Parts: sequence; structure tokens; C-alpha cells
Amino acid sequence: MNTSAVAAPVCQASFSERDFRNALGQFATGVTVVTTADAQGNPVGMTVSSFNSVSLDPALVLWSIARSSGSFAAFAQSSHYAIHVLASHHKALAFQFAQRGIDRFAGVEWSANAQGVPLLADALATFECRARSQYPEGDHLIMVGEVLACHHSANAAPLLYHAGQMR
Repeated sequence: MNTSAVAAPVCQASFSERDFRNALGQFATGVTVVTTADAQGNPVGMTVSSFNSVSLDPALVLWSIARSSGSFAAFAQSSHYAIHVLASHHKALAFQFAQRGIDRFAGVEWSANAQGVPLLADALATFECRARSQYPEGDHLIMVGEVLACHHSANAAPLLYHAGQMR
């Protein structure tokens, strides 16, 4: 069996970036906040909707980060991170972690795990991960994490992102 990858031919898109974004917006996703600690031990976090399960055995999840993100270096170099699934009552928290130029952790209840990763209180679910692999694709970096610990609450509805809005 040949396992070598074959490069796909590059095709010119017959749609605009806006068309693509609008079409993607029709797929509802959950909303997460991903956190880590930078090289100096400072908390870093950002709102992410590109989260997905990969494998049950081993337990793997993935998410992606734009290369243009101000948090890119911290996450690309991190050995551990946590993914927090937000509940419907966390809309303000999602907006806070999406803003630039502010202390995203201001007024947020959190504690550090054994690896120094900030764990947000009251998340619908939390996945504490060891960075396992990274795949550069287009303008993003796909991050695959091995889940070391997870916990969840079944007492709330998830926060969803659809058609450019959180609901």
C-alpha cells in the first residue's frame, strides 16, 4: 500500500472570500476559550470556534489558530493548553476573550493546573491537553492535543456561533 501523500493541483476558486465565510457561517459551532501560559508564565487565552474531536483512543481533540493572531506565538510554542466549552450564559466571556489589547483575564475566575495552564471556572466542559502535533495549513495552524483530563457539567445549554452571531 502506497502511503505517500500526493499534492492536489492548485485550483482558482470561483467564489470570493466573503462567499466562503458566509457559507461556513451556515454551520453552527460551539464556542470555546482556549488558554495557556506563555514562556514567562503569564496567562494567555482566546475565543475559538474551530474545535473538534479527533479520536477516542487515544483521546485527541483539535482546534486551529490564525497565524495573524496576537496569541499565535504563545500557543504555537506551548506544551500544554486547556479548551473550555462555553455555556449559553458565557456570551460576555466569549466577547471578552475575543477582544484585542485588553487583559482578557480581568475579572475572570480561574486557577492554574499543574502545568501552569489557566483553567476557567464554570465552563460547560474543560479539556486539559498536552500539545501533541501541529499542522500548518493555509493561514492557520491546526493544533492537535492529547486530552490528559476532562470534566463537564450537564446543567446548561452550550453557547453556539451561527451566521456570524453568538446565540
